[in-house]
Amino acid sequence: MVLTASARDYINRILQDISGMKVLILDSQTVGIVSVVYSQSELLQKEVFLVELVDSISKSKESMSHLKAIYFLRPTSENIQLLRRQLASPRFGEYHLFFSNILKDTQIHLLADSDEQEIVLQVQVAVYVRIEFYADFVAIDPYHFTLHVPSHYIYMLPAVIDPSTVQRFCDRVVDSLAAVFLALKRRPVIRYQRTSDIAKRIAQEAAKLMYQEESGLFDFRRMEVAPLLLVIDRRDDPVTPLLNQWTYQAMVHELIGIQDNKVDLKSIGKIPKDQEEIVLSSEQDSFFKANMYENFGDIGMNIKRMVDEFQQVSKSSQNIQTIEDMAKFVDNYPEYRKMHGNVTKHVTLVTEMSKIVEERKLMSVSQTEQELACNGGQGAAFEAVTNLLNNESISDVDRLRLVMLYALRYEKDSPVQLMQLFNKLASRSAKYKPGLVQFLLKQAGVDKRTGDLYGNRDLMNIARNMARGLKGVENVYTQHQPLLFQIMESIVKGRLRDVDYPFVGNHFQQARPQDVIIFIVGGTTYEESRSVALQNASNSGIRFLLGGSSVLNSKRFLKDLKEAQRVARSSSSV
Repeated sequence: MVLTASARDYINRILQDISGMKVLILDSQTVGIVSVVYSQSELLQKEVFLVELVDSISKSKESMSHLKAIYFLRPTSENIQLLRRQLASPRFGEYHLFFSNILKDTQIHLLADSDEQEIVLQVQVAVYVRIEFYADFVAIDPYHFTLHVPSHYIYMLPAVIDPSTVQRFCDRVVDSLAAVFLALKRRPVIRYQRTSDIAKRIAQEAAKLMYQEESGLFDFRRMEVAPLLLVIDRRDDPVTPLLNQWTYQAMVHELIGIQDNKVDLKSIGKIPKDQEEIVLSSEQDSFFKANMYENFGDIGMNIKRMVDEFQQVSKSSQNIQTIEDMAKFVDNYPEYRKMHGNVTKHVTLVTEMSKIVEERKLMSVSQTEQELACNGGQGAAFEAVTNLLNNESISDVDRLRLVMLYALRYEKDSPVQLMQLFNKLASRSAKYKPGLVQFLLKQAGVDKRTGDLYGNRDLMNIARNMARGLKGVENVYTQHQPLLFQIMESIVKGRLRDVDYPFVGNHFQQARPQDVIIFIVGGTTYEESRSVALQNASNSGIRFLLGGSSVLNSKRFLKDLKEAQRVARSSSSV
């Protein structure tokens, strides 16, 4: 149940069955789907000499009849219309059309009507042929996928505010969940978070698609225990996306940003042209794979070790004295170049992150964040947050996150002190948007949440926290565990409460599932994907996959929050 392998296999099958020089035509969504599992050099090996976006290729009139066009698109009405126009004025010698999900009959007929010159050789769709290409998700890691859903903030708002945008959001999520299970050749039992209307809606629409509308597609060989799809809401754990991160992958995304396993470094100053955009993929980079979940201190030591190894290789390459030495160096040169690029990449990343940590005083900020997220003590927390708000070195966004974390923890315990922090934040931070913290509480406050976010409701969680307090923690900067960890633990132990996470329809599970897909409406974090990877490595007998509508860092989470607040205000003033 590894999604990167599944997506890669689909792309392989698309490319290898068509010989000769090819152009690969993608849309804004499938370009991410392909790029995370296939490198440019691998595309060249498959004789793909050109990669274009479907909307930009429409603007060109140049004939390329020597190339075979392979389209890999989401089956949207916009893409179908673009295809119809391009088929009406063909530029390529052959057209091979592939879609990442179920194509409707009406869309097939529209395409057939467009093919006036009989250019199309094959339209591979699930309804008509045996080979399906269900890769309607971005498999960023073996156990982690995302969707990049547009208008992402909409999950925070009641459906009545913008019904059509909410429907498009739900349709996109349901389509992609269907593709995930079609790729895995499974039909799941579905559960959802009781307190989330949008999680319930997505779960019910997914069940309707899999058990009624397209039941034939999902009629796979019965397993003893069906896999579980659990749909939950980001707002049940608003703490995790607000925290600074101190493990490698999560930290890069928080401080610099990762998009489809690529990091844009153009803004950080003078760096070589070939390092302006770098790839961070566990499938393509062995050092990153070994270190992506390690903490920042260990990363520094491991990079030092890698630099030392490279220096040894570099010295030996300079000691060329014979023809045999020269031939050996030429044979090893590609590996030498790759090693040089890898060393430069990771040294650049860690150097830049160290600079940001120092500039923003993130060691001090993060220590208080972790105390707010993991430990009690309201008086000490108020004093620590107040001191940081008064510190001129702390950035506006870090002040905002600290007040949000305090508000989420102590909204019921200290309303007077909370108001003092609101006023202090407004006076210290010019960019602070009035009411944003209050809007967060309205969205994700204690009355809205299902899970035991702070481990102070459930007796077992209280006991665990007491034991951890007595024993101490290894690293104060990484002591936080996301709510997802508790949910996975409950599933492993068979203790996920039906009253909090009800089943859809009359499909129940008597035994513990072997495969579980947890989908977070509102987006995942790399801290959560690390929890999933560590849980899978523990050999509990259950394999977890994590998916979400986007991959969040604090910047993206705050952006969604601000946009939802803006739309909510404008709708209430109408």
